[in-house]
This record gives sequence, structure tokens and C-alpha cells, in this order.
Amino acid sequence: MRQYRLFVAAILLTIFSVNAQEISDTSFGKGIINYVAKDSSFSVKFAPRIQGRYMVAWNHDGNDYGSGETNFLIRRARLKFDGFAYSPKLKYKIELGLSNRDLSGANQFNRNTPRYILDAVIMWNFYENFELWAGQTKLPGNVERVVSSANMQLIDRSILNSRFNIDRDMGIQLRHHTSLGGEVVMREKLAVSQGEGRNITEGNEGGLQYTGRLELLPFGEFASKGDYSQSDLKREPAPKLMMGVTYDFNQDAVKTRSNLGNYMFRSDGSLYETDITSIFVDAMFKYQGFSFMGEFANRDAEAPIATEADGTSTTDEDGDPTGDVVLVGNAFNLQAGYLFKNNYEVAGRFTTAAYESVTNRAKEEQYTLGVSKYLVGHKLKVQSDITYATAGGNEDFIEFRIGFDLHF
Repeated sequence: MRQYRLFVAAILLTIFSVNAQEISDTSFGKGIINYVAKDSSFSVKFAPRIQGRYMVAWNHDGNDYGSGETNFLIRRARLKFDGFAYSPKLKYKIELGLSNRDLSGANQFNRNTPRYILDAVIMWNFYENFELWAGQTKLPGNVERVVSSANMQLIDRSILNSRFNIDRDMGIQLRHHTSLGGEVVMREKLAVSQGEGRNITEGNEGGLQYTGRLELLPFGEFASKGDYSQSDLKREPAPKLMMGVTYDFNQDAVKTRSNLGNYMFRSDGSLYETDITSIFVDAMFKYQGFSFMGEFANRDAEAPIATEADGTSTTDEDGDPTGDVVLVGNAFNLQAGYLFKNNYEVAGRFTTAAYESVTNRAKEEQYTLGVSKYLVGHKLKVQSDITYATAGGNEDFIEFRIGFDLHF
């Protein structure tokens, strides 16, 4: 742990000592450092960011809501570096997480160490519109997950994302885009990854994970890559639409949520393996301050109930499995907002997640209403939202959140 703290401190000391005698011509939101070598052989952009929030939740006990449980939290504190090396066609991105939520997840497969690395990837534009990515980064999954946590419309992502997304992994990706005539653009993304999530160091316990995504933009590209940023901050003068579909196959997966969740251990210490399939269908639309995002997610498994090596499984008196079970089911997420000209935005979201009976989990529904004030776009903003949730058709909880984002 100590060596990582020293590493981060050394980075920051180097950055600030290099620039201590200089006045930078950069501006807020463009990164603390934007450095290009004199011979144009490399560049570095350094941009830290912080997300803080306050939350209070009231759980429903069947009669009324009791006293709320409060929590102050630094949800994200990150250091981001990106640029190019040797040639502008060879780009890189490094992102380190420092908050407790980013560091958690130490286990025997990552040598019981904090998970500092979020992204460490190189991106090589090797031919025309083709790019080869190698390293650890987000897989081309549902649009809500690929949208950066720095660019969200509400305080945090939906339960569709938290239950079913495929997140980050280590591997390679091939990406391509082409014009189909007029303004129509098509993008294809393929990935082969380890299948166990980020920062795994101790081998590949299961099989590999294969991901493919196809995107169609019938009215041309969004301003400033707005199809992967929530809210219509650019107030698109003409309608813009992105439609996407993702298919993901994790062969011999060993975790309860594909490459996320808990490892499925047997009593003898070995890991249970099963094939897991995830499908996402989503869309992003923006026009003159109005934005809409819709998503569908589905996860299925060849044999979702973990068994012992001899094929037996243990159950309770009701017949429900007592061991690990893959979280299979599906979810819908609908989210929309309108940005006023004074940079206030009102947004709403409805999400439902239904699970197969083997999971012994009740159907969830959440209704969220939020208000945001963008001071410098997503780089400096204050947000607040309130959520009403049900489980199994019964009242579950109400949660109020307020927070800020500061991104250099």
C-alpha cells in the first residue's frame, strides 16, 4: 500500500515541480497539463477529478419510513493521463482511482492488493479508420456504462448498469467506423478479453470473453462525441441519434455477473464454470437541449446454479439453492432530460430489473427525478436527485442525494 502512495506522490511532485516556474496557457476543464514535446514525439494531458456527495435513505418497514440513514462520501477521486506516443496515431490513456470504492475488491486473484488501475490502454490507428486497442479498459457494452462517470446526467448510473453491465477487462479490441452515404455513420467494435474484470494478476481461471458491438448514427455524428455524454450541453441544432446493440459471450465464466460479481467457489476450493451470455440494446437521442437514453439488458447462463464437482448442489428447506447463482434476468432503463438556456437541467429516469426465479430475487423498480446546474459543463456542476424504489411490488426505500463534480 505504501509503495502505491509514494508512486502517486512522486507523479504529482514531478508534475508541479516541472510547471512551478511556468505560466500555463490552459484553462479550467482542459487539464492541469497539456504538454507536447518540441519534436512532436509525444504528448501528455493530466486531469484529476473529484466527485463528492451526501446521501440520505429511508427504508420502508411495511408501515412507514423510519429515520433516514445518512452518508457523506467521496465517490470518485481519480488521476487521468492521456496523449500520444511516437506518433499521433498511437494514443494512450491511463486512469488511476484513489477512492475507497475504486480500490476495493482485493482478493487472491489480484494478490490481495488495492485495485488502483482503472484504465491502462494504448490505441493504434494502424490503417485508415481501423484502431487496435490493447490493455485494460471498458469493454464495448451498454451505452450507460461507456459514458464516463464524469459525464452523467444524474448522480449515478441506474440499477440496469449496476446489475448487468460488463465493465472493464484486460485484452484487445478492434474498432472501425465508416460512412454509409450522406450523414449515416456505422461503427463496429470487437473485443477479446480475459473475462474476469480489471486488475487480475493470477492467471485466467475460466475461458475468454468475446464482445461485439454495432452502432448506427443515421443523422451523423454528435457534437463533441455527445453520444457518449449525457445531457445535451451542445444543444444539437439538428436531431442526432445513436442506436447500438452488443452481444457478449463469456466462456467458462467463474463469476456471478459474467466478469463482475463474486467468484463461484466450490467446497473443495475449485471454481464453478458456466457459459454466460449478455445482450444490450440501447439508443441515445439529442436535439436542442432535449436528451433521451433508452436501454435493454439481458443476461443468461447455460447452468446458472453453481454445483459441486460431482454435479450436486445444496438447497434450503424451500428448495432454493444455498450456493452461488449467476445473476440472470433482464432490465429496462429509460432516461430523459431538458437543459434550459440558463444551464439548469431537469431529468427523470425509470428503471426496472427482473430476475429469473433461480436467483430468489424480487423484481426491482426505481423512479428518479433530478436537477442539475452546470457551471462549466460537466467539468464543474452541482447535482441532486431523489429516488423512489420498490421490490417485488412493495415499497422499498426513498433516497435523496446531492453532490458536486470538479474535473480539471
